[in-house]
Amino acid sequence: MFWRKKQVVGSPATTGATATAGVKPSAIKVEAPLKPKVEKLPGPRQIPGLVEKHIIAEYKMDPELVRILKAVIRASSTEEAVFNIRVFDESETLARKVQVKDYTSLDEHPALIIYEGWFDEKSKRVELKEKKKVSSDTTIFTEAEIQQRIEALSEPGSPVFFYMARGAAHGGPLGMGAAVVELNPSYLEKKGEKYNIYTADVVDMQPVGKGQKLFDSNKPKDIARWVMNAHHKRMY
Repeated sequence: MFWRKKQVVGSPATTGATATAGVKPSAIKVEAPLKPKVEKLPGPRQIPGLVEKHIIAEYKMDPELVRILKAVIRASSTEEAVFNIRVFDESETLARKVQVKDYTSLDEHPALIIYEGWFDEKSKRVELKEKKKVSSDTTIFTEAEIQQRIEALSEPGSPVFFYMARGAAHGGPLGMGAAVVELNPSYLEKKGEKYNIYTADVVDMQPVGKGQKLFDSNKPKDIARWVMNAHHKRMY
């Protein structure tokens, strides 16, 4: 009597394990996890015409000043042709050393936002909230008044400042910081000229320190003339 050897058939699980046992790990393709899609937002730009007209009509802002301000926008995630908008003063962000790349840059700096809201390009509707007031009626002194204020300095080290509309500094109601004139602390000791002249950034309407020294002089009239050349209506 002959006995046949029973053939053993491996289970699917065993067979699969045997099939991959000799495969190198480097040969097994692993799917990389999907990266979250990052929203690309536009950088600062001039205020859109629709919003510009609204600010002039509703908030009575000087049209020339409105054109100087900047806006950052972000498309609505729920409505077509609708955009969220924030309006800010670029000179103020520069004075505070804040870099505004897009709409979200102001999330951590709400104090820099002048107007915030949305506009609809299709229906031409605009809704804005005024977050803070913008000074637009800054006193512009005459050359004689500037000279008088300089000559009134009597305490060594005491300063007087004038807002500037041109120059290398930033911030303030005229956009370009301030000129700071200081009565030289060492003048009574006959060390140096009588006045030191600086340009400084302006934050919260005040110069940030003395700023950068430009020159010194004994002649208040010449200093007043130099200040007057950049102490005028805002242009930038």
